[in-house]
Amino acid sequence: MEKYELLPQQLLYEGTIGEENLFIPKALEERWLLNTHKPEYVSKLRNLALDKSEIRKTGFPLSQALIEREIHIMDGSVQACLYARKYGIAMNSAGGTHHAFTDRGEGFCLLNDIAISANYLLDNHLANRVLVIDLDVHQGNGTAEIFQDKEQVFTFSMHGAANYPLHKERSDLDVPLPDGMGDAEYLEVLDQHLEPVMDSFQPDFLIYQCGVDVLASDKLGRLGLSLAGCRSRDERVLTLAKRKGIPIMCCMGGGYSEKISLIIEAHANTYRLAQYLYF
Repeated sequence: MEKYELLPQQLLYEGTIGEENLFIPKALEERWLLNTHKPEYVSKLRNLALDKSEIRKTGFPLSQALIEREIHIMDGSVQACLYARKYGIAMNSAGGTHHAFTDRGEGFCLLNDIAISANYLLDNHLANRVLVIDLDVHQGNGTAEIFQDKEQVFTFSMHGAANYPLHKERSDLDVPLPDGMGDAEYLEVLDQHLEPVMDSFQPDFLIYQCGVDVLASDKLGRLGLSLAGCRSRDERVLTLAKRKGIPIMCCMGGGYSEKISLIIEAHANTYRLAQYLYF
């Protein structure tokens, strides 16, 4: 949780952003939670009624503060989508909760901000075709399950083949990667898929899960990217979005390097690129 406080502090300190660039999310209206998640599940969260097995799968001790935090994160991504439509790009410094399913939470994710945001855009006629680009080291299994039958959303997940989750869902495009893959090989695979997916699906909005657990230093990642390689990954996605004129919302996703400074530097690179490319 420490990175969520340190990241904006670092960005302000170095001048990448100013106070005027920050927004504080509210609690997202319940109807937008229910637009993605099953009512029974939302009710269990609200009433702290998850059983021990369900709590264990989320990875968090259940509390009212946790639920309220999660609901605020959902609004953060929705608001970031609205800002992205206005400015071309916007970020949620939390979010990326791609392991939450319609009816359960897993892997530090209780509600799925990616899915809630995509459904919000579609149902308010703010987008017609949403492409989810998920480059976290872990497969976006919850997002894949939620959108398995929705043609207006294309889910693209490029992730560690042998990493969590053990059971993978079926995204519209899954690209499993071997342990230890380094910068050159990773970027070559990304280049093979990223623009062809965009050209074939023709999205009018992008949601980018840009977890930095692809770093070689990550305790849970098992890939071999350097900070420079992770930055090049983000540069490819953001440059392509800018060139094609497609609004993009970035949510930060995972990052578990032992040194918190590496996590902050990797996330900050995404913001620096956005500032450089768009403003």
